[in-house]
Amino acid sequence: MSHLFDPLPLRGVTLRNRVGVSPMCQYSAQNGMANDWHKIHLGARAMGGAGLVITEAVAVEPRGRISPGCLGIWDDAHAAALAETVAFCKSQGATMGIQLAHAGRKASSKRPWDGGGNAPDAQGGWDIVGPSNQPYSEAYRTPRALSVDEIRGIQHAFADAARRAISAGFDLIEIHAAHGYLLHSFYSPLSNTRADEYGGNFDNRIRMLIETTRAVRGAIPETAPLCVRLSCTDWVEGGWTLEDSIALAARLKNEGVDIVDCSSGGNSPAQKVTPGAGYQVPFAEGIRRAASIPTMAVGLISEPTHADEIIRNGRADVALIARASLRDPNWPIHAARVLGSDFKSLVPVQYVRGY
Repeated sequence: MSHLFDPLPLRGVTLRNRVGVSPMCQYSAQNGMANDWHKIHLGARAMGGAGLVITEAVAVEPRGRISPGCLGIWDDAHAAALAETVAFCKSQGATMGIQLAHAGRKASSKRPWDGGGNAPDAQGGWDIVGPSNQPYSEAYRTPRALSVDEIRGIQHAFADAARRAISAGFDLIEIHAAHGYLLHSFYSPLSNTRADEYGGNFDNRIRMLIETTRAVRGAIPETAPLCVRLSCTDWVEGGWTLEDSIALAARLKNEGVDIVDCSSGGNSPAQKVTPGAGYQVPFAEGIRRAASIPTMAVGLISEPTHADEIIRNGRADVALIARASLRDPNWPIHAARVLGSDFKSLVPVQYVRGY
């Protein structure tokens, strides 16, 4: 059985271990541009020994940002701004992933420390779009339903963003289709009330994601792994379910997706969730076993023995660390030490004397 610190091959890339740094928004960009904050934030986690480091959500067009402070990659200049950070992280042994995203009806939001909810035009906000004209909540703007031509334009934007990401040196591309953002809001029956080929039954609702995945897969090298992050349940009666996610994951595998990042929720304020350590791991396990595709598990995984158990028992192929990584950029080094693995090989030579 694999362990947390065994390597993981994915297409032409091999992760040095099964610890991943989950995408976590920093809300610290200017006009979508990466800066020193992103370099130091991501670089520290690469130096800390993670096998995979994934950026925060990076918008494929300006209106696809979650907030005015979110990263973008709708222009070549954005890719150039990220390239130095990517090169440094890879020099520290990490595989670098980018999460390509469109926030849809949850876009134009204030940063969390500014109160969240709708960002007015005077504070840098903008008009938003979605599958339907149904707002996420009363605190958010009402989106305009996308036309079919606009849908195809966004799919092209994802493909163009993927090409730019590869040019910037990223190893792995992740499509963000979770947490109530655009692609999730298309496949969930809670937010998609369309009556055309992109709404209604299961096949129509997943069409946006399937076509976007196909466009991205065709835009990147055969050797580059492709990941999709799903919200595996809406946590709302009548919403998206794990069974739906298993069926979708099987389709995604046929489209050339190599691994599924298994999260949940975020599409309805009516969701009822009781978070706890590893509360989303059953989604990763269920999809891995039923759809026969590798998965990443995420969700309050903070103890090394817990992360290792997830890998050893075949519940997922990667353990994604989020908040624990914010508290401790060197979490993988410390976890390897606890588990009796070769932690010193993860320590930058400049820091070895500290151990």
